[in-house]
Formats: sequence, C-alpha cells, structure tokens
Amino acid sequence: MDLNQPPVENYANPKTCFFHVLFKAAALAFYILSALFFDNFVIIFVVTVLLAALDFWVVKNVSGRILVGLRWWNEINDLGESVWKFECLDQESLARINKKDSWLFWWTLYLSAIAWIVLGIFSLIRFQADYLLVVGVCLTLSIANIVGFTKCRKDAKKQLQAFASQTIASRVTSTIQSAFSVVEVMLEKQLTGHRVDRSICAWFWDQFISQDDSFKQQPVIASPTHYLFQVVREGITFLACTQVEMPPLMGIEFLCRVADVLSDYLGGLNEDLIKDNFVIVYELLDEMIDNGFPLTTEPNILREMIAPPNLVSKVLSVVTGNSSNVSDTLPGATASCVPWRTADPKYANNDVYVDLVEELDAIINRDGVLVKCEIYGEVQVNSHITGLPDLTLSFANPSILSDVRFHPCVRFRPWEANQILSFVPPDGQFKLMSYRVKKLKSTPIYVKPQLTSDAGTCRVNVLVGIRNDPGKLIDSITVKFQLPYCILSADLTSNVGTVNILANKMCFWSIGRIPKDKTPCLSGTMVLETGLERLHVFPTFQVGFRIMGVALSGLQIDKLDLKVVPNRLYKGFRALTRAGEFEVRS
Repeated sequence: MDLNQPPVENYANPKTCFFHVLFKAAALAFYILSALFFDNFVIIFVVTVLLAALDFWVVKNVSGRILVGLRWWNEINDLGESVWKFECLDQESLARINKKDSWLFWWTLYLSAIAWIVLGIFSLIRFQADYLLVVGVCLTLSIANIVGFTKCRKDAKKQLQAFASQTIASRVTSTIQSAFSVVEVMLEKQLTGHRVDRSICAWFWDQFISQDDSFKQQPVIASPTHYLFQVVREGITFLACTQVEMPPLMGIEFLCRVADVLSDYLGGLNEDLIKDNFVIVYELLDEMIDNGFPLTTEPNILREMIAPPNLVSKVLSVVTGNSSNVSDTLPGATASCVPWRTADPKYANNDVYVDLVEELDAIINRDGVLVKCEIYGEVQVNSHITGLPDLTLSFANPSILSDVRFHPCVRFRPWEANQILSFVPPDGQFKLMSYRVKKLKSTPIYVKPQLTSDAGTCRVNVLVGIRNDPGKLIDSITVKFQLPYCILSADLTSNVGTVNILANKMCFWSIGRIPKDKTPCLSGTMVLETGLERLHVFPTFQVGFRIMGVALSGLQIDKLDLKVVPNRLYKGFRALTRAGEFEVRS
C-alpha cells in the first residue's frame, strides 16, 4: 500500500472509485445525520447496516478486483477448519495498476474504519449501548475487508518473491549465487547472562554457502567455539547455540516448538509476519525459555499469557502507547500438574474429535519398481470437555506403528505396557501423536510416464489411473514436473483436467477425479535446444492426491473412553490420506 501523495495522473476507473466511496460515505452520513430527521432506532439500525453491508460487498467483490487487482474469501475445508483464500492478478497486470486508484482504495478503507472507531468511542462515552451495536456491526464489516485485503496483498508479495527466487535460481549459476548471497538476521535473543557474539552467525552462513547440501541438513553442527542447532521452516532458519554439553534432542525439539508456536500465533511463518509482530515474538521467547532452560511451551497457556496479534490490539497500542501484549495475571494452569490445560473450562456441550491425518511418501524408479513407500501420520484431537477429563485411546492394530512421538500430555507407561494412549487433553485442537508406517506394498494410484526423443524433439505420454481402490473417492489428483533446462518450448494437452506451464518451466497437470469411462492421459511434444538430438536429462514427476475417510496405513481406532463421562458428550472420528513426497522417475 502506498500512502504517499497520489500522482497527478487521472483515475483509470472513475465509476468504480465513485461506488467504492459512495456506500462508505452514505453509511457514515446517514448514521451521523439520522438523529436530526428520525427518532426511530430500528430505522437507523436497518438502513445504516444495509449501507455498510452494500459497501462490504462492493469492496470485496468489485472495487478490490478492479482498483488493486486483489480478491479474498474465506471457506471451511474438509477438516472443518477456516481457510483464507486469495487471488491476485499476474505481476505484469499488477504493475499496470493505476496508482491513484490504489491510493484511493487503501486510504478510504482505513479512514472509514477509523471513523467508525471514533463514533464508537462517542457512543461509549454517552452510554448509548444501542448505537454502539450499530457501530460494532459496521466496524466489523469494515475490519473484515481490511484484514482480508491486507492478507491478500502479503500473499501476492510472497508469490512475487517466490517467483523471483525461482527465476534467479534457474538462470544464475551456483558460483555466482554463492558469491552474492545476502543473509539477514531478523531477530536475536540472548537467553543467558553470557552474551554470544553474532560472529557465530557469520561463521554459520559462510559454511552454509560454501559447503554442499549435507551441511544444510545437519541439525547439530560443531563450530570451533560452539555447538549449533538448526531448524529450517518456510525458508527461515532457527539457530541456537551452546558452549556446554547438553542433550541435542532438547535443543532441536525446542527450536521446533518455537517454530510451531510462531506459526500458530501469526497464522503462518515468513519474514514479513515476523517483522510486523516483532514485539510479540520477543515476548513469546521470554516466556518459552528462562536463563537457557525451556519453560512454558504449550500454545494454550501462552495464549492466556500473551494475547495473539489482531487489528484491535494494534490500534489500541497506537492510541495508548502501550505495546505490551503480556497479561497482568498469571494463568492458573502454570501452577497445575497439567500445565498444558486451561484451569477448569466449562462447556454446555462436551465434544472430542479424533482425526487420523496421513501422508504417503513414495518413490518409483524409471522401471516402475516401488523403491520406497511409507506413511507419516498424525493423530489430531480437538477437545472441548468441561473440567479435567482423563481419556484413553486404543488402536486395533498398534503393532504397525513405528517412530512414535507424543504430546507431553501422554503418559508413557500405559503405552509402553499395553499400547494404549492415556492422557489429559489440552483444551482445543492439538497433535496427540505422530507415527510412521513403513514398507507399504503399493500406492493407490499409478503414474506411467513415457518419453522418447529423436531429431531434436521429445514426445511425452503420461498415464494416470487407480492401482488399488481404497474404497473411497480419490480426488484432488495433480501431477507436476520441471521441464529440463534444454527444452525450448512444449505443446502438452490432456484428455482429462487442465495443463499449465508456468514461467519457471514447471508443468502442472490438474486432474481432479479420475472418470470411470476413460484413463487420464497427458501427451504432446517438446522442442529441444539447437544441436541436441536426444533428451539426456529426464524429469521427476511429483504426484498429489487426497482420500477422505481412509487411512491408507490400515491403522484403526478401537475405542475412546473417558473415566468420568460428562453430560451430553459427543465423540467423532475421521480419517484423511494425502500425498506427501510422491515421486515417479522417468
């Protein structure tokens, strides 16, 4: 958003700009002036809210797309979670957006929200609770658009950065890239009385750039003066160091917990989110570790201690000058024997939902032989139960599980003795355990690529079908692969779904569901560089799919019991399998 003085150029979409401002001004003007002409609160409420709703719809569906090239919406996915969806124009079209249109869009969006906040303060001072309700509804609609378009703008920037990174990586050699790599330390937190010099970061990045990929994958690194622990999430490296002997898994686990908490708090994990919420990140680190020892790492307790970021808290911090988000009172659970659970929650309806979410990792070589096939799964629980419930969860076939990892609430002895999960759950959603199921015999779908090249051209034929029917619908099937660098152009079509070739030479084939009457097939030709007769570098095909209601590992939940069953308890179970790292080599 550019809040500087708009350029002298004319508006490119004057009619859209007019309606973008019209309903905002109409709602504010009617609310302010209505007292002079009406003495009926119902009329004032209905007309004001109607105008605000019209403004919400126009901004969200019309002026946002035309004036700034952005569109957002929110939907509920198959797991019952609220998911933000964003759309934006391509980079060339965004660059051609009229600066004056964009300036008007963002300024009026923020000024209208500020105006409603001011009116709300006046209603609060005059103790007019009914008019405060009108202001609250209008302010909610205005803030919804601000949050939606702000998130959409950040998502567009993220896509631009990813596209630029991929383009540079494909055209710049590794030597030049290493010579001009720039690394920024976004945040530094000294956790003990002994200060660690930042030069250790310079040493780490020098090694990171100069050495091969094996260094980047090492979670524990020994430098001349320190032991380093590294965890990489979404392109951000979390680095911790120590000068004393300590269990390495504790350092790695703590960094993973920090990354999970930040992702949960900020709604994602990227450079912009961390910089925009610098104070909250620093406060979280203060509570999560004390003098070098992990302290409070449970998200539910941290939410009671430090309020998650939102627009209202940011506005209040600007108005009051108080940027702290730390609560004045200590959560009761911090002194409890179950610090991961809030103290004595109460619900009218008690429910607990258990989800088996699995990802299939598979590698198929160019001869069609299954080299690797295993499942990484998670048991996710969403619990809203009054009091302090004690639950036990058992599986019908726990012997197939390996590499299990538990939430701190799980008692280890019952699992070790009888393969039963006994736990007091946190309040809300959490990951109860993760596991692996190794050496699966087959995959639910097959992908058969065939590439033949001769005389400077390469013929491509890819078939996709169902190998083992899991008994449930397989949908969201996709196949993508990177075109070799020696390909000048490609003409690829399919009889099912759509085929798109991106600017970075990534081919994306979206199939969706496999029809019963025909087998999906992608075919076409690719033109090689001048002087090349045959293709010497063959692509790897990455496959995606989703199956609702099935755990491909064969894991089955036997029963879920509560020692003390509250009134009106509802229990639900679901399963979902999707593709993880599913690769087919050609």
